[in-house]
Amino acid sequence: MYDTEKNKTIYAQNEDKYFIPASNTKLYTYYTALQMLGDSIPGLRYIITGDSLIFWGTGDPSFLHSYLKSSRAFDLLKNTDKKLFFSAQNYNGNFYGAGWPYGNYNDYYQVEITPLPVMDNIAVVTANAQNKLQIFPAFFQSLLKSDSSFHPGTFTVRRDLVENKFLYPPGIASKDYRQEIPLKTSPALTVALLQDTLKKSLTIVNIPMPDSATTLYSIAADSMYRRMLLPSDNFIAEQLLLVCSSKLSGNLSTRAVIEYSKKNFLKDLPDDPQWVDGSGLSRQDLFTPRTMVALLVKIAAKVNDEDKLHYLLPAGGVSGTLRTAYKTDNGVPFVWGKTGSLSNNHNQSGYLLTRKGRKLIFSFMNNNFVRPTAEIRDEMVRIMTEIHNRY
Repeated sequence: MYDTEKNKTIYAQNEDKYFIPASNTKLYTYYTALQMLGDSIPGLRYIITGDSLIFWGTGDPSFLHSYLKSSRAFDLLKNTDKKLFFSAQNYNGNFYGAGWPYGNYNDYYQVEITPLPVMDNIAVVTANAQNKLQIFPAFFQSLLKSDSSFHPGTFTVRRDLVENKFLYPPGIASKDYRQEIPLKTSPALTVALLQDTLKKSLTIVNIPMPDSATTLYSIAADSMYRRMLLPSDNFIAEQLLLVCSSKLSGNLSTRAVIEYSKKNFLKDLPDDPQWVDGSGLSRQDLFTPRTMVALLVKIAAKVNDEDKLHYLLPAGGVSGTLRTAYKTDNGVPFVWGKTGSLSNNHNQSGYLLTRKGRKLIFSFMNNNFVRPTAEIRDEMVRIMTEIHNRY
């Protein structure tokens, strides 16, 4: 617990111990983006040569995103009279972050990483009024099939591990059924989805991106940050690190941008962070509570606008992942921060305003417990609320 007016720690326990941060990691991604990106997100890089337009992704997740709904890159590709060529040569990374469990490949929160995401890199399965399953993008409808040998405990759709074939069990889904399933990505799938959406022919090429390539900007950066932080969106967090890395050399590398950020923006932290991905899905991420607090101090200084920072972060009792955790104080939130949860781990780090007007920064990290997460969370909330009420 850190007092921002006195610039000193007022309470600490195990502050130098390393904890698995889970989605608290997104605060590192956010701070790196604040340092490296301007007001707008680089959405696409391209060159025009003769009758051809060749383009490369920047990692920008907003291309036809279901919530962010950026259309500038789409409009460029749709309206040009040039032949279209897509190169994924600027990304040689894995489709998963370091240490991600392959067993979660079918779960909505573990979306694959690509240089040019299209439509969230997600397939959405729903049931219509006649309880018939439909899938979006409709491109995959013929690949959604019933499997009489598939008998999960509850009705669910399962994608094949290595290809985009979607199987569902015998029976009828409820009318409000909805499931988001990560796609098995590839440059070929990116081009296929673009062709299906643009109604144009595209060709894959393996061409290095020249430094002279034009940058097309997509959306306001703050809108992406808010979407990442409030619902704790893993997909946006991972892709955002790639966007940051595109500012270094044009090549997209999670590892390279993390090392760059640690060397240039984070070298004054109390403890060296072991940081491997953008979202915190990896249990290889390890941070200390006092380093989390130091990072929050740096974020507040960089944003330099308390109202804006509070708007971007989940607010206790009001928005995001803290909406149902806390109650407000007569309708007014008093805690703003980032949660982080994996099985047996739950953390909160953020900003706390007391009834007497004291402005505190806190990091409350819990790892390796075997009790229900709800019990841990509720006790954390009780303690933080008591501090708000007393001080």
